[in-house]
Amino acid sequence: MRLSKYIDHTLLKADASLDAIAKLCDEAREYDFKSVCVNTCNIEFCKKRLEGTDVLVCCVIGFPLGAMSTEAKVFEAKDAISKGADEVDMVINIGRLKDRDYDYVCDEISRIKEVCGDKTLKVIIETCLLTDEEKVEACKCVMRSGADFVKTSTGFSTGGATFEDVALMKKTVGDKCLIKAAGGVRSREDFDKMIALGANRIGTSSGTKLIEKGE
Repeated sequence: MRLSKYIDHTLLKADASLDAIAKLCDEAREYDFKSVCVNTCNIEFCKKRLEGTDVLVCCVIGFPLGAMSTEAKVFEAKDAISKGADEVDMVINIGRLKDRDYDYVCDEISRIKEVCGDKTLKVIIETCLLTDEEKVEACKCVMRSGADFVKTSTGFSTGGATFEDVALMKKTVGDKCLIKAAGGVRSREDFDKMIALGANRIGTSSGTKLIEKGE
């Protein structure tokens, strides 16, 4: 697989203008990235801007805290799919996970996956806020719930993806689901090592630099 196809080209800042989103899409088209990852208000704009390409439109829901009600997240996912989202990156309820209410976490993921249908669902567990034991339990919830990816981070908390976390996630999920490393992947060395450790997708705002450095 081409290295560019590992990249979800990401812009999730609150002050992102449509001009900035247009630039994101144009870069994704030029570099042939796997997707653009945006907030839900930009789905339709990106879908139109990327028409005629194979670049997917990915969006985030329950972002960045994950503390919304399950019903709100389900509605948000359903709305995103109806507007053309190809992939959905959801944030788990981190507090419920830390309470060891794994049934709650699994049920929420399952309900969102049901709405997504055959669209890809990635589950953000926010590794920087979890112990290693909690990371393992979160990965188990993702596998039990039928989601497609477990994802490290929002990039909006106290830390992003680490080599240690990606290795632990890979050890836990094996080949039962895919892994997305996101947050802080800005060097080509980090990019290459994340893939070597088992990451199937990289979420980054530095995609153009990562690919240019590899050419």
